[in-house]
Amino acid sequence: MATTSAPTTAVPVSDVFTRQPESLWRQAIRAFFRQRSAVLGLTIIVLLVLVSIFAPLLAPYDPEQVLIGIENVQKRSVPCIHLFGCPADQPQHIMGTDGNNRDELSRIIYGARISLYVGFLTVGFAILIGVLLGAIAGYIGGWIDNVLMRILDVLLAFPALLLAIAIVSVLGPGLINAMLAIAIVSIPAYARVMRASVLSVKQEEYVQAARVVGASPIAILFQHVMPNALSPLIVQGTLGIGTAILETAALSFLGLGAQPPTPEWGSMLSAERNQLFSAPHLVFFPGLAIMINVLGFNLLGDGLRDALDPRLRR
Repeated sequence: MATTSAPTTAVPVSDVFTRQPESLWRQAIRAFFRQRSAVLGLTIIVLLVLVSIFAPLLAPYDPEQVLIGIENVQKRSVPCIHLFGCPADQPQHIMGTDGNNRDELSRIIYGARISLYVGFLTVGFAILIGVLLGAIAGYIGGWIDNVLMRILDVLLAFPALLLAIAIVSVLGPGLINAMLAIAIVSIPAYARVMRASVLSVKQEEYVQAARVVGASPIAILFQHVMPNALSPLIVQGTLGIGTAILETAALSFLGLGAQPPTPEWGSMLSAERNQLFSAPHLVFFPGLAIMINVLGFNLLGDGLRDALDPRLRR
């Protein structure tokens, strides 16, 4: 008795040869968006960026404006909206007003702009210097590597925040000086990451091939080594932004960073720290803003680390 087999569909030979493999960056993007925590971090960062851009439209008052015309000083610090029984003829302050009778919500909104400005500029400067030092030390090696790494080891021997406090004490209090101090203490971490990555990449076959065909050392370093060694820095930089924002808030809390009446979250915490029990919302809202900001960058950095490292992909 003869048996009949089911017909099979043959794959065209042209499809086999024309099908292109998925690029590494596309695989990384797909792996990133599979992680809920990473997507949550990206969402937080996007919302903070939008709040920073549209701060003049979202803030109901000028963040440095001292409001007048409110007779009861005790009531003005309490969050006041219609849902909480606030009279319709009284100014609406969703987060209340601070000790100087300035709208707290407006200062929180404008504080997001300052925090992102501090984070991106500080980390950008630290990465720029750290990448150059780490790439030179890792690619050239020898006594140059030893000298540069020993100098960076000396900086790493000090606690980052204490070293930043010492630098700001010399330069003088202020937001710009605080950013510069945090950037300086962050350089060794990025330089060491770049050096380790360059030491690994410069042994690859394509680098050896470029050296054989007569490419100059500078061309090899900037065209072949550094572009392929930057992936770890993307992750380190993303995590570093949250750290820079937190350290800037700490310096401002100590009176060494942003100075009043600048609406910076750390200085807002410092100004109202004595009102913790009488007006706890004046301390709670800036602290919550710092926490959400740092959390967003940490979640984003962890997601990028898992997406860009093939060994950590599921």
